[in-house]
Amino acid sequence: MASRVLSRINGRIDFAEWRRPRAILWTVAGVVTLGFLIALEITARHYNLPGPITTQAQEVIVAPKSGFLLYGGMALMMVVLTWRERFIAAGAAVGIDVVFLLVRWVFDIKLTEGHPFGNGAMWVMLGCAVIAVTRRTGQERALLLKGVTLGLMLVAGRKTGDTWLLITSKSRPMVLDPYVATADHALGNPSWLAGRIVEATGSIGAHTLEAVYAQLAVAAVAVSMYQLRNVATERRFPSHHLVRTFLVIGLLGPGIYMLFPVVGPVFAYGPGASGTGGVEWAVANVWPNTPPPINIPHPVLYDGITPRNCMPSLHTAWATAIFIHSRKGPRALRIGGTFWLIATLSATLGFGYHYGVDLVAGVVFTLTIETALRALARGWDRSGIQLVAYGTTVFAALLLSYRYLPMEMARHPWVFGPLLLLAMGSVIHGYIRTTRQWEPKVAPALHPEPQPEMV
Repeated sequence: MASRVLSRINGRIDFAEWRRPRAILWTVAGVVTLGFLIALEITARHYNLPGPITTQAQEVIVAPKSGFLLYGGMALMMVVLTWRERFIAAGAAVGIDVVFLLVRWVFDIKLTEGHPFGNGAMWVMLGCAVIAVTRRTGQERALLLKGVTLGLMLVAGRKTGDTWLLITSKSRPMVLDPYVATADHALGNPSWLAGRIVEATGSIGAHTLEAVYAQLAVAAVAVSMYQLRNVATERRFPSHHLVRTFLVIGLLGPGIYMLFPVVGPVFAYGPGASGTGGVEWAVANVWPNTPPPINIPHPVLYDGITPRNCMPSLHTAWATAIFIHSRKGPRALRIGGTFWLIATLSATLGFGYHYGVDLVAGVVFTLTIETALRALARGWDRSGIQLVAYGTTVFAALLLSYRYLPMEMARHPWVFGPLLLLAMGSVIHGYIRTTRQWEPKVAPALHPEPQPEMV
């Protein structure tokens, strides 16, 4: 009772006192996650598509589509291992991949798609799970199982996202690109400008941005490895790290896609990512040379293949999370996080994958999620609750304005453009101010006053 009173006096609401034992919470979370994956699998099968459970299970044998990601997941799992165990695990993964490569060569199995490596990483993660259950006990078992779960969840998050994207293309035939393109006039149609800049840089600039855009998970693994570098020695995970934010963004983001389906400038106003495939579905073939005209928007029909994955920009959201979590790292990591954010924003706009207003929504989306996860890790207080509520309100207001006020935004860009940036800036300012308040205060050392000498 005294601790509850003390927690209220200090201004922090400690929900841990009202929670059930941690084991029950982990069990409930596991059941909910499994139920979600099963529901997604059933929905995918309804559209004759492979679900996330099927695609991840197939990569035990077939050539994986996510070879780099599988090794990234294994690298995250290895944070709980000793250096000797890490060398053994890495060697086993490479050895298994060599065996798979030889078998495919002997039986002349051609790879029509997927990577020639990655199966070994999956086998090692599953093997570590078996070792944890059969050979470890107590805290050692729990730590190894958490490491395996972390690695597999990174891969499962990617598979879940891919399934979500396929479902959006099948279940949302009408897209709202004319609304977003009209609202984007308030920001000066940045995708059209960035697209012309990327074209002017030639193949070097395009290939560089494409590599950064496609390998976002590699940067996430690098930052996460730094954050989790002491897990093996401390025998516990930190209360908050980048992987948690990545997974929550990937879980919630596709749900917004279902509510606000948008395909992007290069598809709705250009030739499509392949250069030719999307012209017959495009509203007009004007990207990136001519900004779209200001007309009264309406939903338009698009194909059943292209994902409706623009609002909000999750690549912007993930790159923003990488930038935030790299701030506490060494100088090289901070520079890398900054570069990845700038390059990702340039790629999303320059390749025509997103509108400018998508990026604004993505930043607000990330900061709201990051605040909620940090507050959950440290204990909710008034500032955390207020910032999460404010970020949620701003995000909802952005989506509503894009949908119901696009003509006003396009006709008055000098009013709505600064308002959009001000709304995003206010969330950024609130996040910086709140998280700085949460930083532990270091009390100055007390030095005893010198005593007068006795004569």
